[in-house]
Amino acid sequence: MATGGFSPLNGSIGQYGNPYFEWVITLFMFLAGANFVLHFLALRGDLGAWWRDEEFRFYAKLTGLAVLGATAFLLLSGTYENISEAFRFGTFQVVSILTTTGFVTADYEQWPHFIQYLLLFLMFVGGCAGSTGGGIKNMRIMVLAKHVRSELQRLLHPRAIIPVRVGGRVIEREIISSVTAFFVMYIGLFALAALAMTAFGLDILTAVASVAATIGNIGPGLGTVGPAENYAHIPVAGKWILSFCMLLGRLEIYTVMMIFVPGTWRR
Repeated sequence: MATGGFSPLNGSIGQYGNPYFEWVITLFMFLAGANFVLHFLALRGDLGAWWRDEEFRFYAKLTGLAVLGATAFLLLSGTYENISEAFRFGTFQVVSILTTTGFVTADYEQWPHFIQYLLLFLMFVGGCAGSTGGGIKNMRIMVLAKHVRSELQRLLHPRAIIPVRVGGRVIEREIISSVTAFFVMYIGLFALAALAMTAFGLDILTAVASVAATIGNIGPGLGTVGPAENYAHIPVAGKWILSFCMLLGRLEIYTVMMIFVPGTWRR
């Protein structure tokens, strides 16, 4: 529920080799990636609160599409011979990465490149607003997507008033501006940190994945920091950069970046 992903075993959850454990953990990882206010409402008897929430529907649909894609490619590539195993391992890994938990049941670096790229994409998305998950958050991704769509429609109809709505409510321009600024800062800091990591001799995949995994507070990445490896080989200076990325991701960037704004501490 904390989406921390710590395991006392080197092989993480995969070392148990127990499908029951994996499905139970998958369920609670998925719930941990949702808004906890919805859980509160559900516990009070309003079970429909989950599906009435537009962000939760977006989160559930994204999870479902990612699971279908991972399962299909695991079968087509011959990684697993039957659909039950492909679905089991694909579902667990998709939910683990999307919710930024970081548990693993298989070395997904041995999986098709499509799935590895999919998992890398999911690292940026993260959980929902009001959850314990990291990443950009589904709400911000959804607002940005709606904003892009409204701008495209405005190009076709310059005189039209096309508001951005989430859950039937109009989103104010100030909020859209704040979400856009957050997204730009997130991607910009990610790009700078990944560039800095390449200066320590890391290959591009490892540099990109290590920053994506740490700024999203996930844990395992790709390359030499994949699920079967760790971060021990990263140079000391690189570990400081990745530690800073973890702080950025956990404290939602704005909190950390405000320290570097002179007006915050100047009398």
